[in-house]
Amino acid sequence: MTITADQDRTYGYDTYGYDDLPRLMGMMTGDEKHGPAATSTLDVLWVLYDRVLRVAPERRDDPARDRFLLSKGHGPMAYYAVLAAKGFVPVDWLPGFGAYDSPLGHHPDRVLVPGAEIGSGSLGHGLPIAVGTALGLRAQGRPDPAVWVLIGDAELDEGSNHEAIAFAGPAGLDRLHAVVIDNSSASHALPGGIAARFEAAGWSAVTVDGRDHEALHAAFTAAHPGRPHVVVARVEPKN
Repeated sequence: MTITADQDRTYGYDTYGYDDLPRLMGMMTGDEKHGPAATSTLDVLWVLYDRVLRVAPERRDDPARDRFLLSKGHGPMAYYAVLAAKGFVPVDWLPGFGAYDSPLGHHPDRVLVPGAEIGSGSLGHGLPIAVGTALGLRAQGRPDPAVWVLIGDAELDEGSNHEAIAFAGPAGLDRLHAVVIDNSSASHALPGGIAARFEAAGWSAVTVDGRDHEALHAAFTAAHPGRPHVVVARVEPKN
């Protein structure tokens, strides 16, 4: 595949399109133990960064930016590829993925990776942090920034997430958005399905094909006045 790029005028990094993502991911040849975790998130990440999130390399410190929190940080190759495609990090960082002196570790580090809002990888932390972020923005009188968090279905086995779900609905955190990647890797099934668990706590919920970009975009932009919103993105089961 031949990669074509547009020059990012702010940082001098090249930017790329969706068709370039497999090649960008292929540049990361480190000892990666969570390949399926990475590929399961690719389409969700692309649609968010390409069409939904109000964030860009030149706005990564803007208080009015949208916040994206990757809770499913134990397979970050797709995340790094999308950040590189959008000009947050230089593409020439990708081949060093996982190396001792690389900023691109097996779990993202917010201090080292431009555009990363949190350090992540341990299960069950991202959604509670997202709830706190939404509360903090509300307390600051900032009603415009949206807070997005991407979690895996297996993270819903963690009690911290259930507490966050139970709090966010009654609190009316309507700037909070969660995306659950459902690749059938959870150990404990949720009665009625994932969406039903959120709906029972007062969330708006929709379940879509996690590879269908138009369906994802429609779900991400659906109105949900007065309630937090969750999109369950179903992808192929983890092998």
